Amino acid sequence: MPASILVVDDEQAITRALELLLREHDYHVDTAATAAEAETFLARRWFDLVFLDLRLPDSDGFKLLEQIKQSSPDTEVVLMTAHGSLEVTIEAIKRGAFYYVEKPFAFEQLLILAQRALQFKEIKAESRLKRNMRSLDLDDFGIVGNNPLLRQVRTVIRTAAPSDAAVLIEGESGTGKELIATALHVQSQRAARPFIRINCAAIPSTLIESELFGYRKGAFTGAHADRRGLIEATVGGTLLLDEIAEMPVYLQTKLLRVLQERTVRRLGDEREIPVDFRLISSTNRDTSQMIKDGTLRSDLYFRVSTVQIKVPPLRERLDDLVLLSDTFLLRLARKYKKNLRGFSPASLAILMRYSWPGNVRELESVIERAVLFAQTDYLLPEDLPDHLHNTAPVNFRCVIPPHLTKDDIEREAIAQTLERTGGNIKKTAQILNYNRPTLYRKLRRFGLKTNPVNPENLVNPV
Repeated sequence: MPASILVVDDEQAITRALELLLREHDYHVDTAATAAEAETFLARRWFDLVFLDLRLPDSDGFKLLEQIKQSSPDTEVVLMTAHGSLEVTIEAIKRGAFYYVEKPFAFEQLLILAQRALQFKEIKAESRLKRNMRSLDLDDFGIVGNNPLLRQVRTVIRTAAPSDAAVLIEGESGTGKELIATALHVQSQRAARPFIRINCAAIPSTLIESELFGYRKGAFTGAHADRRGLIEATVGGTLLLDEIAEMPVYLQTKLLRVLQERTVRRLGDEREIPVDFRLISSTNRDTSQMIKDGTLRSDLYFRVSTVQIKVPPLRERLDDLVLLSDTFLLRLARKYKKNLRGFSPASLAILMRYSWPGNVRELESVIERAVLFAQTDYLLPEDLPDHLHNTAPVNFRCVIPPHLTKDDIEREAIAQTLERTGGNIKKTAQILNYNRPTLYRKLRRFGLKTNPVNPENLVNPV
């Protein structure tokens, strides 16, 4: 996909010439004559590069530079001015500009600068991705997120992993319980031994006993040879009992004895076989209610929950949603060989407003589908499945993406409300609780325009 470039300059001859030159080299180019127009563009989409005049009719270029680097740190900025000095150059670089060029200049010089700035941006992105992947692999166990609840989970993993203490991981489906169990095994002293998983909810209750404990030849119809169970097969490693609360009560009693005696008896056998394993369990059920109902033995619960890890659902850590989404996007874009740069602001807003009953697993599935259907270099609302558009969250929370200023938030609120009302000034003012003169001032301040077809939509020129 072509790189996106924004040219901000009040000299029409410069913006027009740069637009033609850059488009000849297959770049996508937008132009703005004022800071307000530029801010409108920047609120709607991300740009790879901005050519920015230092002196604009309505603002100082340095101020807009800071806003760009705050809201989109990966965007490179080249400053342009007719009033250059060493001090200005140093200040521009300190504030994050990629380069500083004095007018008049050769337009071919700016073309070379554009190529170098975009190459520099790609190098930084690749370096950051490699650094993040190393961090995920070594420090975070592949568990993506900076929410305090998730940081606590990682702390418990680091503390509990080296021990042999039994761990119970509780959380809704799709929250990443198996990933946590894997981290506990990999970080333990048993990491070189087997890590065996069994889903108690996926195996018929009549087969769980033989799968776990094994059997002797002739113990039941079809038992044509001796077979060891998964507990024996763990041989010094880690056994994960996924959805342990689904295990029949009579088997819970037998498992409790194994944990207490550290021996196992195969079906149809009288011998007790010593076993050495560490138990990790997980469940998506309310264990306290199951104990009250008698479907989960309290003595087994206390035996398997020496260490408890409660995994928060995605709706309780929406501050991690952007990081998770970016991580999935990068991985899936590589998998499907798509050149994707990120999410449009509108698609991010849709992701933020959804309640995510399927948690992280559902988010990954949604982004995989969007990557497959994407036709541009950004994921757009139309790439997302219909149920995200049509289903409102049960408990709505307005989650603000990072790096946005108060003005950015207000501008976006006004723009979205205008869009929903079809540009109707009266309805927009009522929804936002502004009087109309205040709304008119804010429209002019933010450079927002309305549809002039309806007289009610016209901005008062006074």
